[in-house]
Amino acid sequence: MHDFVIKEVINADMGKELADIGFDKSYLNEACKKFVYKNLKIYNLSMAQANILKQTAISVGADCATHRETITAKIDKTDCLLGGSYSQLKKIAAKLVLQPFGLKFLGEQIDNFLSFNKTNPTKIVGILNLTQNSFSDGGEFYELTDALNHLHELISDGADIIDIGAESTKPYSTAVGDNEQLAKLIPVLEYIRANNIDIPVSIDTRSSIVAKRCLQLGAVMINDVSGFDYDKGMPGIIAKYNAKVIIQHSKCTPDKMQDNPEYDNLMDAIYLSLKNKIELAVLNGIKCENIIVDPGIGFGKTRKDNFEILKRIEELRGLGYPLMLGLSRKSILNMPDKDNFTKDIYSTALHSVAICKGIDYLRVHNVKLCRGLVDLLKQE
Repeated sequence: MHDFVIKEVINADMGKELADIGFDKSYLNEACKKFVYKNLKIYNLSMAQANILKQTAISVGADCATHRETITAKIDKTDCLLGGSYSQLKKIAAKLVLQPFGLKFLGEQIDNFLSFNKTNPTKIVGILNLTQNSFSDGGEFYELTDALNHLHELISDGADIIDIGAESTKPYSTAVGDNEQLAKLIPVLEYIRANNIDIPVSIDTRSSIVAKRCLQLGAVMINDVSGFDYDKGMPGIIAKYNAKVIIQHSKCTPDKMQDNPEYDNLMDAIYLSLKNKIELAVLNGIKCENIIVDPGIGFGKTRKDNFEILKRIEELRGLGYPLMLGLSRKSILNMPDKDNFTKDIYSTALHSVAICKGIDYLRVHNVKLCRGLVDLLKQE
């Protein structure tokens, strides 16, 4: 009996693997596409669309799962799971372009989806809390002198962006008024402008009034943890000032978001909610290149949910926008009684997972640790 040796190849450079076994180099690039497998979920297809998609997938040796009543037409709509190699999916996309029932557009979308390639390094967003009740450093930088010292420390440690907030949105916190927020934010922004400090500034606020004044003072980004749910005027202000925006998913307001959060399908709920908010942003005049999305770790999620997001964060790539992740010192660590440096160490461990998955922005408290990690994981 022959003793065969079998090893699974995972996350490898398939071009190199093929070359190593002596594969024909002239066909190397095309062959690689046959060894990249993807599963795509496509929502809300009609019976005609689903049946054509399934037959098209079968014709190229791929797979397509639909609702069991698709053939009988006892239902009107179905979601589909389409699975195949990159090469097979490209063929399916090309075939769909020639089909009726609007499938031409589906084919074009699948083709565009397959063309996305993340190449930019992860950027570090340093957190500057000007609050007395932040979950991790409440009150530590409440006084202006302390805030400015920390600002310089974050920049020195290697932050690419500074995210400044004057309203805690931790679980069970209550809203902070516009004037109270601005009283803390304006002196910091005026200091940055007066001293020609050259670093992009993001403002962590749900208020369009706060956002407007801060953008006038030089901020270039708004981090809205409510994803436009709290203040309907926010999209218009961001569009008017041509600012970038971080659109975050949150189940509801902070005072209620951790009251037994439940989802039928967590990643579907996040994905579809963010898609709707992106459409709202664009409809209000926000440029596509100014949009960043955030799944909202800890905002209306259980600890299990948070780990599921981290494990599957790459699924949100399908939205077509850069991804932000903020897990620093949060309850995902399950360390309520530990000191902040201990939390930072474990946060950095989880950040390594996010970086390896191609996350675009990491919002962190300990910039120095995260900068060291990003530099360590750089692949020249």
